[in-house]
Amino acid sequence: MADEKHSAVAPAVDATHNEAREVPSKPGSHQDITIPPPRPPGWMYKGFKVFGHELWYASPLFQLLLVAVVCFMCPGMFNALSGLGGGGQVDHTAQDDANTALYSTFAVVAFFSGSIANKLGVRLTLSFGGLGYVIYIASFFSYNHNQNHGFVVFAGAFLGVCAGLLWTAQGTIMMSYPTEDMKGRYISWFWIIFNLGAVIGSLIPLGQNINKVAGPVTDGTYVGFLVLTLIGAFLALMICDVDKVQREDGSRVIMMKNPSWITEFKGLFETITSEPWVVLLFPMFFASNTFYTYQSNDMNGSQFNTRTKALNNTLYWLAQIFGAIIVGYALDFAGARRSIRAKGSFVMLIVLTMAIWGGGYAWQKDQPTREETAEEGFVTVDWTDGAKKYVGPMFLYMFYGFFDAAWQTCIYWYMGALSNSGRKAANLAGFYKGLQSAGAAVFWRLDGLKKPFDTIFGATWGLLGGALLIAAPVIWMKIQDTVALEEDLRFSDETAADVAGAEGAAGQAQPETVAVGAHGGGSETAKAVV
Repeated sequence: MADEKHSAVAPAVDATHNEAREVPSKPGSHQDITIPPPRPPGWMYKGFKVFGHELWYASPLFQLLLVAVVCFMCPGMFNALSGLGGGGQVDHTAQDDANTALYSTFAVVAFFSGSIANKLGVRLTLSFGGLGYVIYIASFFSYNHNQNHGFVVFAGAFLGVCAGLLWTAQGTIMMSYPTEDMKGRYISWFWIIFNLGAVIGSLIPLGQNINKVAGPVTDGTYVGFLVLTLIGAFLALMICDVDKVQREDGSRVIMMKNPSWITEFKGLFETITSEPWVVLLFPMFFASNTFYTYQSNDMNGSQFNTRTKALNNTLYWLAQIFGAIIVGYALDFAGARRSIRAKGSFVMLIVLTMAIWGGGYAWQKDQPTREETAEEGFVTVDWTDGAKKYVGPMFLYMFYGFFDAAWQTCIYWYMGALSNSGRKAANLAGFYKGLQSAGAAVFWRLDGLKKPFDTIFGATWGLLGGALLIAAPVIWMKIQDTVALEEDLRFSDETAADVAGAEGAAGQAQPETVAVGAHGGGSETAKAVV
C-alpha cells in the first residue's frame, strides 16, 4: 500500500481513436503528460522543430506540406494560366479544345486512378502526374509563336492522364493522413499553399502585362510558368509512400499490405457496392469544376482587357485562400459534434450558392453577348473604368473564388468524414476527380461551341443548386461523429495491430501508462504510448 501512488497505471486502448487512456487505481489529483511514442530508426523519422512544432519527414503534416508545394508549382501554375482566359491568348479556341481533351481523358483515368495509386503508391503516382503540367505550359509557349493547335490539344489530353493520377494521390494524402479532428485544417492548409501558387503565378502575367491592354500575354509569362512547373515535377519525387508515414500517436494510415491489380480494381467497385448511397454525392463532384468555364472565359476572359484580367485572376485565387481558411477551420470547430458541423456546412453552401450566384445573375443579365464581345472594336473593361463598370464585378469575381474554395473544401471534408482508410480515400478521390473532370469537359465543350454566356451561366448555377439537393441525404444522415477503427479495417487486409501503434506494429510496444511521484505526496500520471 505504501507504494500504491508510485505504481504503474494500466492502460485501456480506445480502438476508435487508437489512443491509450489512463485508468487510475485510486482517486487522486494528477496531471496528464503525453509522451510521444518512439519512432522507427532512420532519417525519415528524425524530428526537427518548425515554429515550435516537431515534424519529421514521414510525418503526415510534412507530407501534406510537400504535396501542397508540388501542387503550388504544377496545378497552381495551370490555374494561373487558365484564369487569364484562353490560356493567355486572344482567341479562346485552342484552350477550349485543349481543355475538352484534358477533362475527357482526366475523367476516364481519374475514375480508375484510385486503384493505380493503391497499387503503385502515392510517390510514383504523384511523380508521373507532375509531368503533364510542364508539357501543357510548353504547348502554349509554342502556340504563342507558331499557332500549333494540334500540340496544344495533345498536351491537354496528356495532362488529363497525368492530372488524374496527381490529384488522386493528393486526395489520398489530404483525406487519410490526418486524424479525424484535423481533417478540415489539413484541407485548409493544403488549399492555402496550393492557391498561393495560383496567386504568385497570377502576379507574373500581371507584372509582365501591366501596361498591356490588348493581345496575348508575353513570352516571359509562359517561361515563368514553365520553370515553376519543372521544379514542381521534380519535387514530386520527394514524397514518401503511405506505408512509411507515422502519426504523432504512433498510428499508421490504413492501406492494403499486399495490393494487387485484382484486389485494387475489386476494391474500386466495393467502394460503391458496400455503400451505394455515396453516389448521391456524385452530382456535387460533377459540378465542382464546371464554374471555371463561365468565370475564366465568359466573364474574365471576354469582358476585361489583358492587364485587368491578370488583376482579377490574382484576386480570385487570393479569395480562395481566405475561403479555405474560414471554411476549413470552421469544419474542425471543436465546440460542435461532427454531424452538426456537416449540417451547418450544408446550410452554408446553400446560402452561398443562392447569394453569390444570385449576384452574378444580376450582373450577367446586363452584359454584352458573346457575339458582341467578338466584334472588332469591342471595348473591354479596364480597372480605371470606375465603380459601376469595374469595382462591382471585381468583388463578384472575388466572391466566386471564395465560393470555389468553400465548395471543394466541404466536398473533401465530407469524403474524409466517411472513412479514415487511405485505400477508400484514394478511390473516393478518384471518383471525385473523374466526375469533376467529366463536368468540366462538358462545359468547356459548350464554350467551344460558342453557346451564349447566359446559357452557360444558367446551366452552371442550376447544376450547383440541384447537386446540393441530391447530396442532402448523405450530408444530413450518413456523416457520423466518428468512424470506428473496425469499420475502416473492413476495407483492408490490415489489422488493428498494423495501424494502431500497438505491439507488433512497426516494432512498437503496447501503449503504456506510467505514474511518477508528485510533490507533496500526491500523484502525477505520465501517459505514454510507447
